[in-house]
Amino acid sequence: MEGFVQVKSREMIKPSSQTLLHHKKLKLSYIDRLFSPLYVPLIFYYKADESSGLTASNHLQISQQLKHCLLQALVSFYPLAGRLKSNTLVECNDEGVEFVEARVHAHLEDSLYMDDQLKHFLPSSCTKYHSGKRPRPVLVVQITFFDCGGLVVGAGFSHAITDLASAMVFLHSWAAAFKGEVRIDRHNFGTTTCFPTLRIVPFSKFVRFFKPNEKFTTKKLVFNKEKLDILRKAATSTSESCVKDPSRIEVVSSFIWKHFMLARLQKGEAKKIYPAFHAVNLRPRTNPPRLLENVFGNCIMLAMAFPGSNNNLHLHELIGRLRSSIRRVRGDYITKPLNKESYMKDMLKLGFLLMIGKVEWCFFTSWRGFPTYELDYGWGKPVWFTTPSMPCKNLIVLVSSKSGDDLEAIVIMKPQDIQFLDAQINLISTNI
Repeated sequence: MEGFVQVKSREMIKPSSQTLLHHKKLKLSYIDRLFSPLYVPLIFYYKADESSGLTASNHLQISQQLKHCLLQALVSFYPLAGRLKSNTLVECNDEGVEFVEARVHAHLEDSLYMDDQLKHFLPSSCTKYHSGKRPRPVLVVQITFFDCGGLVVGAGFSHAITDLASAMVFLHSWAAAFKGEVRIDRHNFGTTTCFPTLRIVPFSKFVRFFKPNEKFTTKKLVFNKEKLDILRKAATSTSESCVKDPSRIEVVSSFIWKHFMLARLQKGEAKKIYPAFHAVNLRPRTNPPRLLENVFGNCIMLAMAFPGSNNNLHLHELIGRLRSSIRRVRGDYITKPLNKESYMKDMLKLGFLLMIGKVEWCFFTSWRGFPTYELDYGWGKPVWFTTPSMPCKNLIVLVSSKSGDDLEAIVIMKPQDIQFLDAQINLISTNI
């Protein structure tokens, strides 16, 4: 389906007023610099709605209004219209946001849940690994219109300065402007006041996310309510269980981690260490409590859980280790990077293991609990929210279904690892 989505126009949308001189340079913290130069890609589907004006006959008006509201929103979120310079600085130079308009000659309902077509709803650069020196837009947007009147909003945010929480703040501000609502957005851009600019080697230098001789694939694996209940019961039924109330995220993450290790160990790869990294939102975890309130930037650290001696594969044991690693991320561990017990120290140890080839990781990020299904431009809430494949191996993005009953795991791994994992999910009711 190469001609599935037809690009009609591509332009740069610039803020409606120039960024002030003293805001022209945004320094990146050591937290920002540990991230690879990837986009965080987000896709929202909206059905046609005559009562709200989302119809095929209104597409031109909607497109023009979205552009107008975008240039207004960028005044308050000026770093998004800038360019990343090296890995230490964003130049807030108002060069603009890439805005793509596209069309699909089909009905939106026919395109829902087509995971293999998702990349077409984003600008072409969004899902590719970028290692070149030419600066790219910090934010890229694509609006795709369907013949039925529905549309898809696709947005990619550079992870160099943006995490999911920040991305959703901007998207909700843009949507509010489209609805004519008045919002006063006050944000502290950048995280250098909380996390200093240390002289460090970027995490991406330690390891290549993709290797030329390795092939990775993406698949959405669904854990329905029944499977989640079975997993939780299995994890808590033994007297050795140290976590009696595991969350859905903990249960699913540990299940995937377990079977990822099992797949590798069955291939004779027993000499490696198989940690699980889990992205942790720092905003509710700092001391003082409101230290990161209104901060727009990367407020994320990776909790690092190790399986223990002999790569222990008991589900309840892995859940306990994962919870312990996540709960460690608080207080001085967050705010004092040169402490004896700190994130920076752990990342340096990890960097060494990566350089000598001792580590093969699972990287989890949970998007559950973020207001993705609340993003309303005036046409109603999205009927589906998802993310496409990203150039990052062994990545697992955990997303709630719209109903909230199911947990979706968007998994990027080697094809044989995904096949093994999928088979184990199908066996949950009979074999944990």
